[in-house]
Amino acid sequence: MTAPKKDTMKTNTLKQKTNPLNGFSHEDIGDEHLYTGLKTPLRADAFKLSDTEKKERIAILFEEIMDVMGLDLTDDSLKGTPKRVAKMYVDEIFSGLNPKNKPKVALFDNKYQYNQMLVEKNITFYSNCEHHFVPIIGTAHVAYISSGTVIGLSKLNRIVQYYAKRPQVQERLTNQIAEELKAILNTSDVAVIIDAKHLCVSSRGIQDDTSATVTTYYGGQFNTAQKISELQNYLKQ
Repeated sequence: MTAPKKDTMKTNTLKQKTNPLNGFSHEDIGDEHLYTGLKTPLRADAFKLSDTEKKERIAILFEEIMDVMGLDLTDDSLKGTPKRVAKMYVDEIFSGLNPKNKPKVALFDNKYQYNQMLVEKNITFYSNCEHHFVPIIGTAHVAYISSGTVIGLSKLNRIVQYYAKRPQVQERLTNQIAEELKAILNTSDVAVIIDAKHLCVSSRGIQDDTSATVTTYYGGQFNTAQKISELQNYLKQ
């Protein structure tokens, strides 16, 4: 059997890379900050290992990265870095990957009969770009109109933080927060606005330190010019 030519093998490899991604290569997906779906891409066995086991393995692997980079791992300043990074990944900045950390939400009857929009604005969050694993720093504004029940204000912040604390893309983060609130509150009358700075844009690549990215979700009554204008007026105050 004749072996395929190198050029043919290279072409086939490129097809394998690009076809599943609508014509974009894996490099394009990262550099153009695209995303492939609403759900965070997780393997079916993502939680087979315990948090303790994950931290142990991450520490070993991160130590190897540091070693490959030529860092002196006997230096007192660096000795504990692999374990610190592993703990930070699992317990802090990527803790939103684990469903066990999802906020427990209690609903209350809307006894005040407040039927206008409720807006929780300037919710600060820190996330990480899933393409380069560097920070996304921003604020979220969340609004809803009660369908008969209300949620504690702090829970709105916690929902934002839960979905932010994972490798993310801003468009997905916006939609995940909105879909979660719609499901909890049993209403489509939900709005989410996120204004964020991406260090994968400012600290690398184009190195633009002044730009910011704004994403929005307007559902139900919010998807009208009147309600959008009303919401924008609240945010300006």
